[in-house]
Amino acid sequence: MKKTIRVAVPVPLYRCFDYIVDTDQPLAPGCRVVVPFGHRKLRGIVWHENPSAPSSKYRLKHVIEILDTEPVLDKEQMRLIQWLSDYYHYPIGETCATMMPNALMKGKPATLALKQYWRLSSQGQNDDESLLKRAPKQYALLQALKKHTVLCDSEIKAQFTAAVLKALYKKQLVECFSEAPALITNAKEPTLHQEQKEAVDAVTQSSGQFNTFLIDGVTGSGKTEVYLRCIKELLNKDQQALVLIPEISLTPQTIGRFQERFGNVCQTLHSQMTDKERLNVWLQAKAGIIKVVVGTRSAIFTPFKQLGMIIVDEEHDISFKQQEGLRYSARDLAIYRGQLNKTPVVLGSATPSLESLNNAKNTRYHYLQLKERATGAQKPALHIIDVRNKPLTQGLSKALIQQTKKHLANGKQILFFLNRRGYAPILMCQGCGWSAQCRHCNLPMTLHLKKHKLICHHCEYAYYQPRTCPNCQAEALTPIGLGTERLEQTLKSLFPSTDILRIDRDSVQKKHQLEQMLNKIHQGGAQILLGTQMLAKGHHFPNVTMVGILNMDHGFFSSDFRAMERMGQLITQVAGRAGREKHPGEVFIQTLQPDNPLLLTLIKKKYADFSEQLLKERQTCHLPPFAYFALCRASADHPDLPMDFLLALKKQLGNSATLLGPISSPMPKRAGNFRAQLLLTSPSRKALQHAASCLIEASLQLKTARKVRWSLDVDPQEMY
Repeated sequence: MKKTIRVAVPVPLYRCFDYIVDTDQPLAPGCRVVVPFGHRKLRGIVWHENPSAPSSKYRLKHVIEILDTEPVLDKEQMRLIQWLSDYYHYPIGETCATMMPNALMKGKPATLALKQYWRLSSQGQNDDESLLKRAPKQYALLQALKKHTVLCDSEIKAQFTAAVLKALYKKQLVECFSEAPALITNAKEPTLHQEQKEAVDAVTQSSGQFNTFLIDGVTGSGKTEVYLRCIKELLNKDQQALVLIPEISLTPQTIGRFQERFGNVCQTLHSQMTDKERLNVWLQAKAGIIKVVVGTRSAIFTPFKQLGMIIVDEEHDISFKQQEGLRYSARDLAIYRGQLNKTPVVLGSATPSLESLNNAKNTRYHYLQLKERATGAQKPALHIIDVRNKPLTQGLSKALIQQTKKHLANGKQILFFLNRRGYAPILMCQGCGWSAQCRHCNLPMTLHLKKHKLICHHCEYAYYQPRTCPNCQAEALTPIGLGTERLEQTLKSLFPSTDILRIDRDSVQKKHQLEQMLNKIHQGGAQILLGTQMLAKGHHFPNVTMVGILNMDHGFFSSDFRAMERMGQLITQVAGRAGREKHPGEVFIQTLQPDNPLLLTLIKKKYADFSEQLLKERQTCHLPPFAYFALCRASADHPDLPMDFLLALKKQLGNSATLLGPISSPMPKRAGNFRAQLLLTSPSRKALQHAASCLIEASLQLKTARKVRWSLDVDPQEMY
């Protein structure tokens, strides 16, 4: 009897493969092996053992190498992989590869490289410091350890040589250990207001059992402090917590608060880290050394020794949905993982998604509200500036300029929000009407004046700005529209003596550059701030008393049914940056649609009324969350191939679900590929899943599937 195993191999095929093992060594599910696949050698995951003899119908290949003696994926992670593969209809081998750190998929050993920490020994605490007066470097290191209690290797080596540390170690004044230091408890904790206390009590009382809580708290209401207190209770029970945030680069203040409160038992996990760093955090969390992991969506795959809570901050944010490869939702996976672990899941937002609000309305989630700001500050007053038939100074109305002067005169800071980077979205010739178009996307290219380049924001194709029109050679090229670069130029001309700081993807490119800019803002070094979504959420600017919002009208005319919801969320989030301390805040929204009923609801009432109105519209139109969607996208370098494939697929599917399309995508061409899409919709999630399974089966029978690149997106968040 030959021993066989079933292996999940990272290939785009919806099955596992059998291999023969030439050793009696136990090989548990979750271990990595190297196997032959065609002419390649691939690293796969043992899915399960199959001790029976292989069928004579197939000639099985032999495992080349066994990489692990202990599973790198535990039972919970294996169940997560199976659920992800089934729900999102994605090949199981590639699902395994997505869930694991790159270092493991490259064959690196799953061994933990613990950081070394140093502290004063008992002799070092009691010894006479005057004995080190002749060794100033040793004395300085001793003082640093007295101040910080614990320092890791990298922190010491940044300021001192190895010889200095070695000298203190020989004198038995310092000692080394490899475990993370205990929870820091000397950080100042603000007093909770009544709503915060109730939220903390509700969540902590649910410890050890699965419940989903939606914390709907206005901007500045202290949601982060609620998270911190809940986690502190967990750590007292020696449990661990996972905190998901939208983007690591946008929320340095939030991360700073977690690390200040919990010290080295709190670590971050995100895409900007090296493979080695990510693997080390992953393994430390699995071993129970790290107690709190704060990370972006991929952190949801982190293994834990004793997971006690999952928190999803800004749960409405679209960045929690992966848009390529395995198109999972980290928020939805967090809820499923909470069920597996029997732990509470906390979703927090000042502008909850309509799906979460509907779940709270139907009592699937426990609904907790924080209606007041933690500092006692009043909510900012929102005003509409009607710019119809009004002269504008490079996009700025006279009323907005006057309000800016007024707040500057009071010594306050002002924030301008424009969600469009670059100088101008269009470069046009006034002589012949030519405009710069991306040859790969057939869409306008954005002018970036400081780089002297035209850049496509969809495929990143770029070339230098021409001096004359390529069509008629006239020197009449004119930038049309407003971007953050142009707004910065305008503000500098209007307020020449004012310090202006622009924060967007173009101005923040180096590591730690955003933190430096935010420090400058907090120190009062910039009076006018302007930027994109990087300034919209997660920041506390106590001296900002005015916010100006420009160019939000596009949300009224988008082909995406979620555009209005996202516009309302963005306005509310940006407005929340104003008046967060003792000085009242004002928000001014320039618009060509001042009579729009939804905008008026948002301005005159609150986000809850705005979202309730949108939910009624969604229910009438049978849109999510009152229906379930799956979007099949296809692309190819020939314009007819995507449509031909989707038409053939639709014919194969029959009546398994309501099928809309196929049609050209709202962005018909991108990066040189022509695109089309087919929408599957059903009022039943079970029926939609059945239809999606039928689609996968049908695609395997179609020869045209090999000529296109196609994907299936279950619960899509973007409809293009």
